[in-house]
Amino acid sequence: MAGKNACVCRRFEGRRSSVSQPKILVTGSDLAQPAINILSDFELVFAGKAPSEDDLIGLCETHQPIAIIVRYGKITSKVIDVCTNLKVISKHGSGIDTIDVKTAEQKGIAVKAAVGANANAVAEHAWALILACAKDVVYLNDRMQQGYWDKSTHKTLELKGKTLGLIGFGSIGRRTAEIAAVFGMDVLAYDPFASECPEHVTLTDLESIYTTSDVISLHCPLTEENRELINKDVLEKLKPGVILVNTARGGLIDEEALIEKVRSGTMGTVALDSFHSEPLEGEHKFSGLEGIILSPHIGGVTGDAYVNMGVGAARNILSSLAS
Repeated sequence: MAGKNACVCRRFEGRRSSVSQPKILVTGSDLAQPAINILSDFELVFAGKAPSEDDLIGLCETHQPIAIIVRYGKITSKVIDVCTNLKVISKHGSGIDTIDVKTAEQKGIAVKAAVGANANAVAEHAWALILACAKDVVYLNDRMQQGYWDKSTHKTLELKGKTLGLIGFGSIGRRTAEIAAVFGMDVLAYDPFASECPEHVTLTDLESIYTTSDVISLHCPLTEENRELINKDVLEKLKPGVILVNTARGGLIDEEALIEKVRSGTMGTVALDSFHSEPLEGEHKFSGLEGIILSPHIGGVTGDAYVNMGVGAARNILSSLAS
């Protein structure tokens, strides 16, 4: 049975033609107009804001898309299995962990990502969180709202001369490092696929990042190999007062171990933009927990990134179909 979002499915037809246009399923309710223009030879089918697996299975069975643009929801093996005409799955963004890549590859279906399309947006959000943590913005705002003036009793962290450890050094990590240089920070980076780096960045191992960084920011994709990379053992290695920021994937962190560590009072502020299970709604494990700043996986959601990701996803479809 289709979920509640099936009723909001809508279609957008490209250029009028007497010949039926091939269809592209968009797992969301909208797409940037420049991306729609690029795909004018296709009929677009929109799945709604939060399509379930059942919604996507039903839409694929009905429309048999030649391509899927992945915004929300997961493209599981069950979704892929009902597609008889699918040639490419194109992510509206950079992370493809919501796609069953193995099943797609077994069926000869290309999987593409709009790599770098939202890199600047995510890096800026990472820095917004780093600064909010270092300067205790949320805590001090709460204190001011309660009528306190803590100027004589509270000190925040100055970032110049401190060490930023980046786990993942792709387009987002590199942009984050560029901004760190302006703050006068020493930058360490770990990425097994990075062979070179700018002069102000030192490539190193994870152990060095864990034990020497004042701020750690995660910018790597989620894989089975690095799931819960930041676990209880790793958290015990971190410097006292370390700031931890995750704008990548929630599965990179053992959330229960992190909560225990935060409650111990031995960490600095933690900022999370991604979680094991999304969306977080109502009462959840982080509710009311001091020392953690939360945002709703919104790092890559800016007006410019929305266009860039849509255009990147659309172009990836055209290039895949042409090859």
